[in-house]
Amino acid sequence: MRKFEKISFKQFKKDIKDDKELYNSFSLPKRKTKYSGGYDIMSLIEYVLLPGESKVIPTGLKSEFSDDEFLMIVIRSSLGFKYGIKLANQVGIIDADYYNNEDNEGHILVKLENTGKEVFKINIGDRIAQGIFLKYNIVDDEEDIKNKRKGGIGSTTGA
Repeated sequence: MRKFEKISFKQFKKDIKDDKELYNSFSLPKRKTKYSGGYDIMSLIEYVLLPGESKVIPTGLKSEFSDDEFLMIVIRSSLGFKYGIKLANQVGIIDADYYNNEDNEGHILVKLENTGKEVFKINIGDRIAQGIFLKYNIVDDEEDIKNKRKGGIGSTTGA
């Protein structure tokens, strides 16, 4: 199964704000055209990014997919080309075991950076990133890995 879901309202209150109307009103990512590879991720809150500034943007989303897949998060092309907005980590990789982790339920966060010379305003509902599902392969002679994810972002290091 491959899908996007909203995080729980409890996690939403912790990471974003205590606003049931906002929680109930935001939409899950969608592709905009028949042959789009990416699912557009929208901003839930207004932000202002000053030149040289970066901010973590909570999406209110988590995603479930097969163990042999990952969700790649990338900036929307137009934001980079027109305004100099990029993901601070260039590309986000969401592993299958990030879903429902004990730290943050698998809440997908994006960190945007303004490399342009102008102030950039993000409005509620603006498409800020896109998620692309991809399959991956492993080497044939890989040892059996026993480690399991326990936490959220960065928790696979040293696991």
